[in-house]
Amino acid sequence: MPARALTQDDPLDDFERREFTLHGVTKTVHVAGRGPAVIVMTEMPGISPHVARFARWVRDAGFAVYMPSLFGRDGAVVSAEEGATVFRRACISAEFRALANGGPSPAVQWLRALARVAHVECGGPGVGAIGMCFTGNFALSMMLEPSVRAPVLAQPSLPLDDPAGTGLSEAELAAVRERLERDDLTVRGFRFAGDHFCRAERFAAFSEALGDRFISRVLPDTAANKQDLPPFFSSFVPTPHSVVTVHLIDEAGQPTVTARDEILAFFAERLRRP
Repeated sequence: MPARALTQDDPLDDFERREFTLHGVTKTVHVAGRGPAVIVMTEMPGISPHVARFARWVRDAGFAVYMPSLFGRDGAVVSAEEGATVFRRACISAEFRALANGGPSPAVQWLRALARVAHVECGGPGVGAIGMCFTGNFALSMMLEPSVRAPVLAQPSLPLDDPAGTGLSEAELAAVRERLERDDLTVRGFRFAGDHFCRAERFAAFSEALGDRFISRVLPDTAANKQDLPPFFSSFVPTPHSVVTVHLIDEAGQPTVTARDEILAFFAERLRRP
């Protein structure tokens, strides 16, 4: 994959920009690649060059990437102020329900429908899904869509006001657990040890609810990139957080690269199985 500057806006010109109307809501989805489908859900404050880089890694590993625009300006390196505005709007949005008393996010219904469409378009055993930060636990809720077979939770940060919260109701968690057991599937979770937004309590809650079907990886803070951080991260993200995007060190042998490769291998194992 040719290198692209991570400090400049990304035109996303190697993705096809498509409009999907599902459940009466139209969203832009950036699509690229061939193979089984993987839904790549962006972190705050939107589809940044770092998120697009990860999506390209998924594409180049032999998958069709569907990257929906959920908030922010697609491809932009935004200022700290603009990023903060995007974050505040998402926090109060009924679509995302960022607080513990908000219940499951309505956005997940749309994402499940996107997975169904992607599976029809791409075929194969099923669909992969990775959520990051604000969308992290969406990948788990998407397991209630039968086509989704490979969920990855990268530093899931909701609900914001409950470190031990999962963002799913007890009924949803029970249904997900039953699906995992019935179909012999697993969930992968990734976080940094000192992450203030995705703390150990959250992964403990997932482990309690899902048992050994939840496989977690906790990276040391020393493994995080600290160079050339985007303005939003420099201003508002004081600890290592984004395992496969901003805080990834793109060098062989780095723990974050190992995590990325584990995710790609997980997609391959689950989505290319006969």
